Amino acid sequence: MVAGTENMEAVPADKGVEILKPRTDKREYRRIVLKNSLEVLLISDPETDKCAASMNVSVGSFSDPEGLDGLAHFLEHMLFYASEKYPEEDSYSKYVTEHGGSRNAYTSRENTNYHFDINTDSFDEALDRFAQFFIKPLMSADATMREINAVDSEYQKNLLSDSRRLDQLKKHLSREDHPYHKFSTGNMETLHVWPEAKGIDTRNELFKFYDKHYSASIMHLVVYGKENLDKTQGLVEETFQEIRNTNKSIPIYPGQPCTPDHLQVLVKAVPIKQGHKLTVSWPVTPSIHHYEEAPCSYLGHLIGHEGEGSLFHALKTLGWATGLNAGESDLTMEYSFFDVSVDLTDAGHEHMQDILGLLFRHIKHLQQSGVSQWIFDELSAICEAEFHYQAKRDPFSYAMAISRNMKIYPTKHWLVGSSLPSRFNPDFVQKVLNELSPSNVRIFWRSKKFEGQTDETEPWYNTAYSFENITEFTIQEWVQSAPDVKLHLPVPNVFIPTDFSLKDVKDKDIFPVLLRKTSFSRMWYKPDTKFFIPKAYVKIDFNCPLSKTSPDAVVLSKIFVWLLVDCLNEYAYYARAAGLYYGLSLSGNGFELYLVGFNHKLRILLEAIMQKIAKFEVKPDRFSVIKETITKTYQNIKFKQPYEQAMSYCSMVLQDRTWPWTEKLDALTHLEADDLVNFVPMLLSRTFVECYISGNVEKNEAESMVKHIEDVLFNDPRPISRPIFPSQSMTNRVVELGKRIKCFYHQEGSNPSDENSALVHYIQVHQDEFAMNIKLQLFRLIAKQATFHQLRSVEQLGYITSLNQSNHSGVYGVQFIIQSSVKGPGHIDSRVESLLKDLESKLYNLSDEEFKSNVTALIDMKLEKHKNLNEESSFYWREVKNGTFKFNRKDEEVAALRELKKEELIDFFDTYIKVDAPKKKSMSICVYGSQHLKEMASDKDEVASPFIEIEDIVGFRKSQPLYGSLKGWSQLKL
Repeated sequence: MVAGTENMEAVPADKGVEILKPRTDKREYRRIVLKNSLEVLLISDPETDKCAASMNVSVGSFSDPEGLDGLAHFLEHMLFYASEKYPEEDSYSKYVTEHGGSRNAYTSRENTNYHFDINTDSFDEALDRFAQFFIKPLMSADATMREINAVDSEYQKNLLSDSRRLDQLKKHLSREDHPYHKFSTGNMETLHVWPEAKGIDTRNELFKFYDKHYSASIMHLVVYGKENLDKTQGLVEETFQEIRNTNKSIPIYPGQPCTPDHLQVLVKAVPIKQGHKLTVSWPVTPSIHHYEEAPCSYLGHLIGHEGEGSLFHALKTLGWATGLNAGESDLTMEYSFFDVSVDLTDAGHEHMQDILGLLFRHIKHLQQSGVSQWIFDELSAICEAEFHYQAKRDPFSYAMAISRNMKIYPTKHWLVGSSLPSRFNPDFVQKVLNELSPSNVRIFWRSKKFEGQTDETEPWYNTAYSFENITEFTIQEWVQSAPDVKLHLPVPNVFIPTDFSLKDVKDKDIFPVLLRKTSFSRMWYKPDTKFFIPKAYVKIDFNCPLSKTSPDAVVLSKIFVWLLVDCLNEYAYYARAAGLYYGLSLSGNGFELYLVGFNHKLRILLEAIMQKIAKFEVKPDRFSVIKETITKTYQNIKFKQPYEQAMSYCSMVLQDRTWPWTEKLDALTHLEADDLVNFVPMLLSRTFVECYISGNVEKNEAESMVKHIEDVLFNDPRPISRPIFPSQSMTNRVVELGKRIKCFYHQEGSNPSDENSALVHYIQVHQDEFAMNIKLQLFRLIAKQATFHQLRSVEQLGYITSLNQSNHSGVYGVQFIIQSSVKGPGHIDSRVESLLKDLESKLYNLSDEEFKSNVTALIDMKLEKHKNLNEESSFYWREVKNGTFKFNRKDEEVAALRELKKEELIDFFDTYIKVDAPKKKSMSICVYGSQHLKEMASDKDEVASPFIEIEDIVGFRKSQPLYGSLKGWSQLKL
């Protein structure tokens, strides 16, 4: 059925304009235009626990002045520092953070978007602080150089990102007079060194840019509130009416970024990571002007399909590809590209011409066979179901998405956007399809094998590449010589749901209940009593004691799971396309299956997956492909960001029964298909199945699912699995660090090309216990913004700066995480120690009112209701999986917070956190980039006693005491 608008609920707006919304959406919407021409969407949600706002300014990096690349992005950084009304630096961020909120912004080619959320009782003041940035921002001289450093740090962080490098290479190989060609991020050179050499004051240029472009006439605001629309309208009119309106129009950048000189080209580029990737790109007519016809969605659906008869299925069968994506990219109102990206195997890399031949042959077949009404209708039906029964999103991301839409779509479709193809127009789809021609193509081919074979370098990211022209005749030769494989259109999708009825749930259980328990399995059940959508959430954890016994076992378990997904793909892709998602992955104690989405056909998919597990078969050719893919995955770990490396080392030190990736890679090298054939029966031979089922599912249906799983695994005359022995019950235990003896781990960064260094300063505090949990959480809330302000804004140590709460299998602590290109880990660690002394003073001087305000903010955060089934289920599943079963955790922690006294928080800090705390247990993980490697030896020498230098992570871990397992305790209680 084609999704029309006749089934959508209409929301009255001003002047009779309707805003179409999903059937399940109970929120109210209103469009208003302020006297300064600012267009606003008001949203009233009486049930919300968070309010939010998003301002989209229709100007981005395309408007950067000549010679000042990155100025729009730099302005995005500077705008939030201070305003005339609120002159204290970073006070907006401080206010939002301390009242349970978050804030962010981004700059794209034609937009800059600013957004925040906050606890409902603090929204009015936060909105006023937010509005002042668009009325009278300060952008102080003191902050200018510091924030240029922050932009440069962001640029340094991204230098070794393959996706960023390809994006800039595409821009580099385009018209120099088109804004697409620009370098949008900016760095120290473009924002300071080069302007200064020309006598240009960057701060003055910032004000010029702001005055020229920041006009209410090109802004779109979304305000998501708890109050009724009239009250919110009054607040918005009062708060935002002073934004200046210069009657500026939205900038337009006509013309295509690619001339004929930039088409019919083959670009070979050297990536950072292992692997081969082919990206085939065509400039096409932007589908945004025909979003209801959805030409690129239709073509992406067919070219990117993964079912039998698809291009991907053919490439996979040939052993040439492990992934394929197709769809529109780099979309603007004036131009866009249609990209097909293929992840190649080593064999696929050698058959690039055959792959391109098959792609163009497939496109030719689609061009000749015409546009199919039934395929469009099917796509439309899927999109309609997804739209009407979509999960409720958090206000933060929802407001941000709609503010972008307001610029593009008519008011009626602000919520819908491009998500509902509803108008079948075969001529226009055919027009875009015909643009996917050999005469119009750009081919980007990335592989490490091109090292030493290139002759050009992209200037911003230093990507090595070569460039050559290819003719239509050459591509036609590839088409003719490609293998003769049978490609055909998808078959009708049997997984499209047609039953959206809601189950009549008799039991209104607040928390999950243990519905079924046998020696084979345990099943937790939670019916949907809040969200009332026809979807379900199923998690199944197969606890297999053999899965973690050695690096070999871990790797073989991983290959088993990846091969399961591989052999299911052609069938299960249809389910995914119809809004029924599944996944298989390794878990802490074996492997885990999830099924999430429309409940109508979920049982069918579950039975198919269980059948594949029961009848698992190792195909040597697929084993080789998966082994190659996992090998590259392990090899690419060394290219992780330094802060990610540091966090990984931290977990490796703490978490028992974990193996270094280097050992897993070494084990993988020696494994063959026969090893997996022998391993899988042993892996499954002893299993315990932990299940969680929630949503639009009745008790008997849930029990029937688990009974089916048991029948497949355990109840055959020659069963695949038997129950695990009590002594095999698996627990995840954590190293307990010593008190008042700081541990250090100093390590060279694994990528010699990365100049960035990183520090994780970890403080271990306690094992899961409500009264301790809330003290740690409150400390983090109070300290989080102060940490960011001091280490990032003031000291400019690095773009990545955060204070996070950590949870390693129920052992809680905090992590100060900093990545820097300007200072080494030793210096950064000393600055964290200094910060802790500042935080000590901050806590000691905390007024009773400030303490109460922070407690209230944390209580509000904890009382925030789950917005959708996935969010609720994930929360409860964590309790099940961790073995804690504290389903009332939020209520208990709120009760503890209400009783907490300021003196207790200070005592907690003095005992566990401060520099010389008597029960302090801490560890600093120092990862040295190439720029600071020479400092490692002196940093080790300067460590103050008492300390432990960790030379061998596994050896250290084995020598230390372990916390008892929470999971073990909980199982004893049952």
